[in-house]
Amino acid sequence: MAKQAFKAESKRLLEMMIHSVYSNKEIFLRELISNASDAIDKIYYKALTDDSLVFDKDSYYIKVMADKDERTLTVTDTGIGMTKDELESNLGTIAKSGSLAFKNENEIRDGHDIIGQFGVGFYSAFMVADHVTVITKALGSDQAYKWESSGADGFTIEPVEKESIGTEIILKIKENTEDENYDEYLEEYRLRAIIKKHSDFIRYPIKMDVTERRLKEGSEDEYEDYIEEQTINSMVPIWRKNKNELTAEDYENFYHEKHYGFDKPIKHIHIKVDGTVRYNAILFIPEKIPFDYYTKEFEKGLELYSNGVLIMEKCGDLLPDYFSFVKGMVDSEDLSLNISREMLQQDRQLKFIAKNIKNKIKRELESLLKDDREQYEKFFEEFGRQLKFGVYNNFGQDKEMLQDLLLFYSSKEKKLVTLDEYVSRMAEDQKYIYYATGESIERIAKLPQTELVADKGYEILYFTDDVDEFAIKMLMSYKEKGFKSVASGDLGIEEEQDKKQTESEEKENKKLLDYMKEVLSGKVKDVKISKRLKSHPVCLAADGEVSIEMEKILSAMPNNEQVKADKILEINGDHDVFQALKSAFDQDREKARLYTNLLYNQALLIEGLPIEDPVEFTNNMCKVMV
Repeated sequence: MAKQAFKAESKRLLEMMIHSVYSNKEIFLRELISNASDAIDKIYYKALTDDSLVFDKDSYYIKVMADKDERTLTVTDTGIGMTKDELESNLGTIAKSGSLAFKNENEIRDGHDIIGQFGVGFYSAFMVADHVTVITKALGSDQAYKWESSGADGFTIEPVEKESIGTEIILKIKENTEDENYDEYLEEYRLRAIIKKHSDFIRYPIKMDVTERRLKEGSEDEYEDYIEEQTINSMVPIWRKNKNELTAEDYENFYHEKHYGFDKPIKHIHIKVDGTVRYNAILFIPEKIPFDYYTKEFEKGLELYSNGVLIMEKCGDLLPDYFSFVKGMVDSEDLSLNISREMLQQDRQLKFIAKNIKNKIKRELESLLKDDREQYEKFFEEFGRQLKFGVYNNFGQDKEMLQDLLLFYSSKEKKLVTLDEYVSRMAEDQKYIYYATGESIERIAKLPQTELVADKGYEILYFTDDVDEFAIKMLMSYKEKGFKSVASGDLGIEEEQDKKQTESEEKENKKLLDYMKEVLSGKVKDVKISKRLKSHPVCLAADGEVSIEMEKILSAMPNNEQVKADKILEINGDHDVFQALKSAFDQDREKARLYTNLLYNQALLIEGLPIEDPVEFTNNMCKVMV
């Protein structure tokens, strides 16, 4: 029996495929099972047009059998089988796909698609096997054939006896090496795990002889092992069932079975699209943030299936970063895959699905915000920071997508509110959406800078996340209303009369203010008399794009460039402290210097900024006391 060489560049392609196309050796079993499923599908399709064929689904299955003694793994199917010509054509030319040809000839487009379209998957067997034997008998043929190969050197085909129609693939598993444990592909538990992971939703039963344990007959404490044939795969995926067949418990069970999380999801989203691109998806919004969510180890993405076969465990291209907390899966028959099915081509189908999923998630979150505010606030407490980051990221290209999902604590409502709710309550004469930044709600409420805005009766949004102000700066405005920090130099609410009075006071006290500015040279840009302060003697305001809170955040970052805010020290001209300062300036310049430094350090403490010299500060406090 003469050995035939692989055709064309198949020998070189086979060597490349074995060593580089597949990144994970366990994929070989997925490929063989997918091919077996294709073979059964072909009988199903023929039965649709051939009245002499009756397709009884219960008669069709795939069986996986391991023999540790012989080091063989066998995958058997009851599918359509192959003729000698098909063996030579399909298994003699790498990347020649019988499934693709069958699909094209039959113009299949009915949602019951052929999985294999490339004809490369079969050769993944050589990643784990030294020798591969295929015994097959085609539908309508009296003769069976055996195809054998030990790899790139070529193959042989000879006639054999086989009673039933179908194909049997026998792998002679390689011996272990220092780097690879091939024994695992003969272990029952490992084979079951691979089948459940990659082929759980193949639509025909995948059977295995499974070892079980039972009490010995006539014994109370002696056990024995026995072999039982079991179906390993689920076959009908939950996403192909009608929504009205499923309960909330069914979705929750699926969430836990797929190990998406240990929590209970806040919401599930079941999508079925039968358009230009067909796909099903089940998405979950988790209740709790994963422990590693803000680490480099966290990997976003949805499980991606092609016609029920797992292609990728984490397809990051299906989710934008700001929705990276979403868990779930997508199953499509219309994706363009590369020859190993492990990677997607960057095509319009994938982008179409990703866009639809993004919009669907947004709509569901809006619905949750509207219909179940309590649950949405729980969600936002866990993942709101990520939405805010989405507003800021990529130069704000997604800000309009996310702005209505944001929540901030309100000084007036004493709870979280949306930007829309804030704007709807704005007074007629109010020009800006006011906000204050700080480490906590309690600290912000005590800030001197809030006094004038609060005295006007205006609502203030409290920003406690380090990303808040960056996001708002990127957002710029909401419904034509700009944002204004209460620490801003110009609040836009000073009365003309107050402005004139302030100008008069600053002119009157120009020498004192210039002196203070000189004492604080390099620390503040200017010293001014303030009308924003009511009960407090002093505060810091920011002049320019960088706020004081931004300075604190940027300074805490590694490798920071020491970005500083331009600070203005504002003094309450109506406070007793200012009168003491004026008196000291007139009578004792050293005391005026002491008071100036104390007031500056007090302003730093109020802002939560570090004092440059704590020892000097405490000494100065002592000087005032004696």
